Amino acid sequence: MIYFDHNASTPVHPDVLAEMMPYLQGCYANPSSVHQQGRVAREAINKAREQVAELVNAHSSQVIFTSGGSEANNLAIKGSIRGMSLSRLIIGSTEHPSVRDAAKYFAASTNLDVLPVDAQGVIKFDDLSRVSSTGAPALVSLMMANNETGVVQDIEKIARHLQNDAHIVHTDAVQAAGKININFTQLNVNLLSLSAHKIYGPKGVGALVVDKRIDIEPMIHGGGQEKKWRSGTENVAAIVGFGKAAELAKLNLKGNVEKLKDLQQYFECQLHQLQGVIIFSEQAERLSNTTFFGVPGIDGETLLMQLDVQGIAVTSGSACASTSLMPSHVLIAMGINEQAARSAIRVSFGLQNTKAEIDQFIYILKIQIEMISSLAIMEN
Repeated sequence: MIYFDHNASTPVHPDVLAEMMPYLQGCYANPSSVHQQGRVAREAINKAREQVAELVNAHSSQVIFTSGGSEANNLAIKGSIRGMSLSRLIIGSTEHPSVRDAAKYFAASTNLDVLPVDAQGVIKFDDLSRVSSTGAPALVSLMMANNETGVVQDIEKIARHLQNDAHIVHTDAVQAAGKININFTQLNVNLLSLSAHKIYGPKGVGALVVDKRIDIEPMIHGGGQEKKWRSGTENVAAIVGFGKAAELAKLNLKGNVEKLKDLQQYFECQLHQLQGVIIFSEQAERLSNTTFFGVPGIDGETLLMQLDVQGIAVTSGSACASTSLMPSHVLIAMGINEQAARSAIRVSFGLQNTKAEIDQFIYILKIQIEMISSLAIMEN
């Protein structure tokens, strides 16, 4: 199997798994317990909180552990709108479903503005200025790096502009973490979402990094864990794994980015040699591991299934919307026509991938495109 779907999920790093094992077997105490084993579990969580904070240059007291990126995004939007009594919400048109659907949740009670993007998937600053300068302070939620196209937004510039108008800024940094340098303090954002399984950590754990000036209303009430922001007994092993994954991501960031960029450039050079292939957002700043491409006239879902039969794992867009028959909302927002959008295939590389795998993929891809095209001609 050739796995080219790392934006959906990454394998757990061996060092991460080794760090987690004691908390799955021997040290299984509740971290809220006051006895010795409980204190050991609590200390492990505290260490992980520091590791996650260091990944994004925040203070450990600003890190709230969640069940993943989707919960972190929901807590950021729902919690801050309620906690800060905001009546306006601004999001980008290419946001992750967890942000888009959270925004829809408030549609009846909140003024919602959806910002357009240009043909490369980049937020138009003039539109942002126009929308943000009218009305009361708003929560503005814009993703740092798109999970489908890999497009990186200039969040620091955006946040600096928005905070001049007293807006609260949230950024979904789930895909950006481990692929670009993130400095929570320098970004001037108030809220930032993370997820462990995008950086070679376990599934089911994420974090929301919170500016202490922001008043968040909890979505889960109970025992008062996570400083009452997110009640419920902590998943100690997963949190420990997240901490180790964050430590490794920060330590190896430069080398990882260089390797992934090399794979991406090699891949796209070969893609350009295939007739009819287009690479979406090619002119924008993108993550070093992500290529979203299409072959107009070829159905992306059909191609995806044929590649799967050949032992290649890719996707046609966001894994969180993989059951939808609709074309990518990201591409539609970019003005890509529906036929081209339906042809989309996302390749997202990981650290274990090789150029030999890319060569094999290109070989199989070319054959499959020719076969699907021939069948389409015969049917017509």
